[in-house]
Amino acid sequence: MTGLSTLPVSESSSDASLARRGCPVSTLKDRLREVGLRPTRQRISLGWLLFGKGDRHITAESLFEEAMRARVPVSLATVYNTLHQFTEAGLLRQLAVDGSKSYFDTNTSDHHHFFVEGDEELMDVPAAIAVGDLPAAPEGMEIARVDVIVRLRRKQG
Repeated sequence: MTGLSTLPVSESSSDASLARRGCPVSTLKDRLREVGLRPTRQRISLGWLLFGKGDRHITAESLFEEAMRARVPVSLATVYNTLHQFTEAGLLRQLAVDGSKSYFDTNTSDHHHFFVEGDEELMDVPAAIAVGDLPAAPEGMEIARVDVIVRLRRKQG
């Protein structure tokens, strides 16, 4: 999923939801239902803030600040809960960059990231990265995904 306007409507959606396809909020409500989440007012409001601006990387704190500026009445705990629910439902991808901070990516496709130290900015790597020589997974396990985060810092001088 790349943005709110491109959220897919499932083939099994009712005729009414298909008729509303051009309405981003209706599309978001349909998408939440498709992944098993009830489209509450808070989920809709936070989803609109998250997915209405295209692909992006966001922290719970920065989404909370956006919500406050947009006068969306939510607590920081609700923002965290919603981000984790969206992640579990496959709408977001969580990236642990530092032990104390997680970023949430609206682009759930397989891709890697640059992290600019000092600026605390996360960016998509624009090209594929070949990752080889992975260890064998322990018995009964399989590798689900490999996340590469390339740390950058500004050059001195």
